[in-house]
Amino acid sequence: MPKQVDYESRRRRIAEAVCLLADEHGPEGVSMRDVAARAQVSLGAVQRCFRSKEEMLLFAVDHVGERITERVRARLAASPAPSAATALGHATDEIALLREEHRAEARIWLAFVAQAAVKEPLARPLRNSYAALHNLLTRLITEATENDPTDGDTAPPNPRAEARTLLALTDGLTTHVLMGHLTAEEAEEVLHTHLVDLWERLRATRPRKDV
Repeated sequence: MPKQVDYESRRRRIAEAVCLLADEHGPEGVSMRDVAARAQVSLGAVQRCFRSKEEMLLFAVDHVGERITERVRARLAASPAPSAATALGHATDEIALLREEHRAEARIWLAFVAQAAVKEPLARPLRNSYAALHNLLTRLITEATENDPTDGDTAPPNPRAEARTLLALTDGLTTHVLMGHLTAEEAEEVLHTHLVDLWERLRATRPRKDV
């Protein structure tokens, strides 16, 4: 009987090889032949999974974005009944990629972002990843607004606008740490300060009631 091939597993293995090479040489320095060698599969196996280098890079971008999003969801699921503030802190901590074990992933992500600035096909999966993270942060902020209302005189912050700001902040902190402008500890303090300010504004307001 012919050997059954798990193509999805092989595609993920190839995507991991793409990420390792992109970290070393940038996405533009990745070749299908080098990916085959790093993934320890034949060039033909890579070509059966991906028709072109561009298709392979697009899959790798999706792979990194999904890995970050799934890690956020897993951390939230692992926390027993976290408060809205704790859940939001866990999510932003994962998204910012500030810990040492995520430094390579941060470099890969920003390398793809740099290429996406001049290559529209690469920009599309990145926008999808940002949209998924934005929706997740919006949901967490909305839950914080609805589940912990207190008396206040002003309308609560707009969850989508707050999530947009928070996502942009985490992205900027990733860059600043990689460039050495901030240490990971300094970036974490910036993020913590923003979350405390956001939480205080959420607690100081309540949803308006219909008159």
